[in-house]
Order: sequence, then C-alpha cells, then structure tokens
Amino acid sequence: MSILVSGSLAYDHIMDFQGYFKDHILPEKVHIINVSFLVNSLRKQRGGCGPNIAYNLALLGERPLVVGTVGHDFADYQAWLDEAGVDTSGIKVIPDEFTASCFITTDKSSNQITGFYPGAMNFAHDLHVGDFNPSEIQLAIISPNDPQAMVSHVKECQELNVPYIYDPGQQVIFLEGPEMLEAMKGSRAVIGNDYELGIIEKKTGLTPSDLLQYTDLVIVTRGEFGSTLITAEHTVDAPVAREKAVVDPTGGGDAYRAGIIKGLLNGYSLEQMGRVAALTATYCIENYGTQSHAFTSSEFLARYNENFPDVPLPEATIVERKTLNV
Repeated sequence: MSILVSGSLAYDHIMDFQGYFKDHILPEKVHIINVSFLVNSLRKQRGGCGPNIAYNLALLGERPLVVGTVGHDFADYQAWLDEAGVDTSGIKVIPDEFTASCFITTDKSSNQITGFYPGAMNFAHDLHVGDFNPSEIQLAIISPNDPQAMVSHVKECQELNVPYIYDPGQQVIFLEGPEMLEAMKGSRAVIGNDYELGIIEKKTGLTPSDLLQYTDLVIVTRGEFGSTLITAEHTVDAPVAREKAVVDPTGGGDAYRAGIIKGLLNGYSLEQMGRVAALTATYCIENYGTQSHAFTSSEFLARYNENFPDVPLPEATIVERKTLNV
C-alpha cells in the first residue's frame, strides 16, 4: 500500500435541470429565496470524494487504500470498489447509520446546487492514520470529509511524517482560516478550485502564491479553463483535454486529483502532471456519475499523446489493470 485516501464515502443522487438557475433567482430577493426546479432525470450513483479519487487511481494502475466510514447500505458499493482494484480494508461500517448521501442538481451551464446528508460520515474521526501502517504510506490525500476527521487526519500525517496533499474542497465554508493554514504546514500540495482558493484567501488574507510558505505546491483548478500549478520556482498553466461531450461535471475534480497523485508518485514534471490530471478528469465528465468511465493504459496514453504531443510521458507510465464493465 502506497496511497492513503481519506475522504467522504457517499451515494450521489444526480439530477439534471434543463434551464439556468440564474433565470429563477432574483438577486434582490436572495434574503427570502424559495425556489423549486423541475428536473428531467434522477440517477443514484456511487460517489464520495474518497472512492472517487481511489477509483481513478485504480484506473491509473495504482491500488489506493480508502479510509472512511459508511452505513449498513454500503455492501454493493464495497463489492464494486473491490472489483475495481481499490483496497477497502480501511472502510468501517456504522451499523445504525445510512451511508452519506449527496443530492446534486446541475443546470445547462454546469452550475450545481448540492444538498448533503452526512450520516455515517460523522464517525470518520474514529479512524486514525496510525492504524494503517503509516511507514508504508508514500502519499496521503486528506479530501473533504467530516471536518473533525479532516483536522485529526492532517495532524496524524504531520506527527507520523506521512507526506500528504491537503484538499479541503467544499469544507472551506466550515473550516476556519487558522486551522486551514495549520493543516497546510509541511504538506506536499494544497489543491482547490478557484472559488475554494478564493474563500481561503478571504479567510486567511493569503493568495495562492502566498500559501507556498506553508506547502510545496499549490494547484488551482478552473474547470474548462484548465489549471495552474504553482511552486516557488515555477508557475505552469495546464490546459484541459478535449472532451467528446460534457455529460456530467460531477466528480471531475476528484478525477483530476487522482492524476495529480499519480504524477507526484511518479516524479512527473508540473507540465506532465497537470495534463495527466486533466485527461483523467475529461474521461470522468464524459459520463453520468463519478465512476461510470473506464480506460485501458493504451487508450489513455494514445489520447494523451493526441491532446498533448509536445509534453510526452515516460513509457509504461500507466500500469494496466483489468477493464471493468461500467
């Protein structure tokens, strides 16, 4: 085991709204907002930041360990992850709880409104990094989860000298500025989208570049506009990979993170890392759901070379795993 993924495990209920949220929200009335959207589809999918990241890492040839808590309704999902090549031995079942559930509505501009029920996720702080052979962990990612678990898992990585990526995600809303800065201290990387990094800047007064006093690498994702990878020596803008169609943006960020982890573990340059992450995300957003896509190593490399011929990858960079029926 070389990768530990700490993050939420959840079911996603994905709905499509064939209009634009902006047409139904009056800015001058947001203090009394009361809206209802008629959706044209509903799908229950496997989700959660932890398994989303881990699933994509498995596609990229890794065998990550997922650490998190689930409810009594998780058996089928766990069997799926086992088949995909994910190590599920770090998942704890809370018998009297339901697995966390996310309810996501997406409009025609790919804007999203999300409701989240934590359920069993509230017990994630009962799990500890030290319980999972920390000397064998080459890299961990602390992704959105129960806030208490996020704080404790970061502290444990720091105390046990486990290299980690800090990925606060949507929890930036609930985390305080000082505790986020404390969590970044000594991390390999901090990652977030431009909105999340904006919230961090508002709470800490620090720009993404300023955060380099706490971490080695800051990554800002911008959806269709690509991403920026910042170190003390370099700033690299990575483009997106051409998509066949944007079917569902849900999970694209988690897929991107898997590519970053793959790159850090394999010593990729910033240019290579950003592009591997971008292509992994593109595979995800071309399908409904966060784990409905699949690719072989040869398919991935061929598409990578088609999109990014000027930034080649080392040969045999993606280890083949069996293809799943998704």
